[in-house]
Amino acid sequence: MEKDITIEVHIEEDEATTTVRTVLDLMGDHFEAKGRARRNPIDENMPVVGEELALARALNGLQMKVMEAAQDKIARYLSL
Repeated sequence: MEKDITIEVHIEEDEATTTVRTVLDLMGDHFEAKGRARRNPIDENMPVVGEELALARALNGLQMKVMEAAQDKIARYLSL
């Protein structure tokens, strides 16, 4: 069996801050997570770095939520 799963990635940024929101709908479960990166005013403006950091943080948050949901399902199954 093979499945494709889509994660939506929404990016908002201004001169100093990048915020990424990730959304995943997986077999009836809905997960969302945000990641944020702020540029130090003395650093060079490199938007791609902010996007990468914010995206990595959002995906990490999403991963934790999916893992927690799986662990909860396992715990409920084992307690039957």
